[in-house]
Amino acid sequence: MRYLVAISFFFLLLIGSNAVSEPRIATAEIYNPKGEKIGIATLMESSDGVRIAIQVYNLPSGLHGFHIHEYGKCSGPDFKSAGGHFNPYGKKHGLKNPDGPHAGDLPNLLVGPNGEATAVVTAPLVTLGSGKNSLFREGGTSLVIHSGPDDYVSDPSGNSGERLACGVIKR
Repeated sequence: MRYLVAISFFFLLLIGSNAVSEPRIATAEIYNPKGEKIGIATLMESSDGVRIAIQVYNLPSGLHGFHIHEYGKCSGPDFKSAGGHFNPYGKKHGLKNPDGPHAGDLPNLLVGPNGEATAVVTAPLVTLGSGKNSLFREGGTSLVIHSGPDDYVSDPSGNSGERLACGVIKR
């Protein structure tokens, strides 16, 4: 049921947007370190990048760093297999860094007191098509949620703490 709500929410937001004529779509099932599914993200190409609609639950409340990581591997319990942030252009980390951002830098995810979060964000520097910035590059990519907020400046990861959840991005 949660999956259907997230998908419906995402597509309602796209109605009237400048989405490409034949949408490219991907998903990522989000797992915690115990291997339990705690959410889903749906990604869709649009004229301004890739829109990511995410719905997660059973997370600590508060702000959490949220990024696209460089490998499509989510081995628990620490998810270090996902590598660093997706950075095909060799920039510094941070949405507020004058030498950044990484292509995989995203806004913080706000988790409510009930442990749930629903958000739609745009990653303007990535694509679901081909090219250097493709999320379907060899080795894949993943979405990672961190334990603390991203400060949007500190390189290489925004001081966002341990990795709490991970999901491989798939067609």
